[in-house]
Amino acid sequence: MKIHKNFINGKWVLSSSGETFADINPANPTEIIGKFPKSNAKDVDTAVKAAQDQFDEWRRTPAPKRGEILYCFGQLLTQHKEEIARLMTREMGKVLKETRGDVQEAIDMAFYAAGEGRRLFGQTTPSELQNKAAFSIRMPIGVCGIITPWNFPAAIPAWKILPALICGNTVVFKPASWTPATAARFVELLDQAGIPKGVVNLVHGTGDQVGEALIRHPGIDLISFTGSCETGRKIGEICGRALKNHSLELGGKNVQIVMEDADLKLAVEGALWGAFGTTGQRCTATSRLIVHKKVLNRFTRELVRRAKSIKIGNGLDLKTEMGPLISESQRERVHRYVQIGVKEGAKLLFGGKYVSRRGGFQ
Repeated sequence: MKIHKNFINGKWVLSSSGETFADINPANPTEIIGKFPKSNAKDVDTAVKAAQDQFDEWRRTPAPKRGEILYCFGQLLTQHKEEIARLMTREMGKVLKETRGDVQEAIDMAFYAAGEGRRLFGQTTPSELQNKAAFSIRMPIGVCGIITPWNFPAAIPAWKILPALICGNTVVFKPASWTPATAARFVELLDQAGIPKGVVNLVHGTGDQVGEALIRHPGIDLISFTGSCETGRKIGEICGRALKNHSLELGGKNVQIVMEDADLKLAVEGALWGAFGTTGQRCTATSRLIVHKKVLNRFTRELVRRAKSIKIGNGLDLKTEMGPLISESQRERVHRYVQIGVKEGAKLLFGGKYVSRRGGFQ
C-alpha cells in the first residue's frame, strides 16, 4: 500500500505527527487506495512559511510566463484525463461519465487561466491634475489558503488554485480527507508543469486540525472555502474578526419548477439528473420540485418510473448510472433525512431503504 506525503516547498514530506489515515473506495470499502498524512498545525505553519518565502519572486514572474506553466499543466491534465477520472471514481464513487467531466472542467480552467496571463489589464483614467497620470494595475493578495470538498475533487481545486496562481499568489492547499489521492495527483502534475518550489503547497488532514490551523494562521491572506453552511459560518466569523479576505461557496436548497406547458420528458430527465447526479451529493443538487397541479400526477408517475430504473453500483462499470454515497456516515445521514421526511408527513413513493448492506455505501 502506498504511503503518500504532503508537498511543501517543492518536496514530498511526511507529516510531523507521523500519523496517517486511509483513503477508502466507497464502492468497495475493503479497498484502501492509499494512506495519507494526518497533518497538524506545525505542518500548516511550515507550508505557509514556504508560500510566504516564495511569494515575492512568484509575483514578480511576468504573468505571461506564469500562464505558460498553467498551459503546460492543462496539457498534462489532458494527457492523464482518463487516469485521473478513474482514480476519482475509485475514491469518491461517482460514475466515470461524471468524473471525466470533472477533470475536463479542470482542463478548461487551466487553459482559461493560462490565457488570462496576457489579459491582466489595468485601467487608465484622466487626472484632474495637470502634472499627474492616473492608472491602476492588478496586484496579488498574498498567500491563499484553499480548502476544497470531495464531490468535485479536480474541478473545484482548479477553480480556486489556478486563478490565484495566474494573478501571482502562492497557495497552501488542504483537500477533503475523503479525496486526497486526486488532490495529490493534481499537485504532482502542477509540479511537473514547472511550478516553482513553495508556490503550491499541499497539506493533507482533517478540518479540525489542518483546516482550522489554516484559517487562523496570520500568514494566510485569503481563505477560499467550498463546503457546508455550518463550517462556512465559522470561517466567516474567524476571518471577519481578523479582517482577512475570504470567499465562501456553501450549501444550497435548489428547486426545479415545472409549469403546465413544460416538456415533461425533458423536465423529468432534468429532475432525475439534478437529484441523483453525483448521488445527490452536491450543493447544486435538485432537492425540491414545484410542479403545476395540472401535470403533477403525470410528472410524478414518470419520475418514479425513471428513478426505479436507475442502475446503482460501482462507478467504474460503464452501465452504472449512480454510484455509492461517499461514506457510511453520509449514507446514515441521508437515510435519517428520509425518515424525518416521512415522520413529518411526506409520502414515500419509492426507496427509503439501503440498496445493499454489503459492498458499497448504496
